[in-house]
Amino acid sequence: MKRLFGAGLALLLMGHATPPPGPDLEWMSGRWESSAGQGRWTEENWSTPIGGVMLGYSRSGVRDTLREFEFLRIQLNDDGFPVYFAQPGGRPPVAFRQTARDGTSVTFENPANDFPQRIVYRRTGDTMVATISKLDGSNAMSWTFRRR
Repeated sequence: MKRLFGAGLALLLMGHATPPPGPDLEWMSGRWESSAGQGRWTEENWSTPIGGVMLGYSRSGVRDTLREFEFLRIQLNDDGFPVYFAQPGGRPPVAFRQTARDGTSVTFENPANDFPQRIVYRRTGDTMVATISKLDGSNAMSWTFRRR
């Protein structure tokens, strides 16, 4: 679970409705790439939100070698709250409930998961930052993606 991708601005109070995935999460749609030294790369792709669902995948590697992949999905849970489902390496999905969202950021959390417990996406222009961490913000790891 250490390679899951994920700075919301505020937590929603319990009992308040959170809007479903829709046009305001469309800012995540598209192909996003990040590169690091020594030929390391990460790519994340998200579909446009249709029918309350966004589908995505990520993959990471070094030069021509794929090291990791993950299937991703954002959809409404039975209670109407958006949930981020991550399937690293194609394993069974782990759910992260949306806890905050504005026009350019979204936060998902799962306190019961070992790591990560929080996944945050934040977009500025053609840059999107994904950060994963514990609930208290410790052990944070971030990826800065550029739209491709």
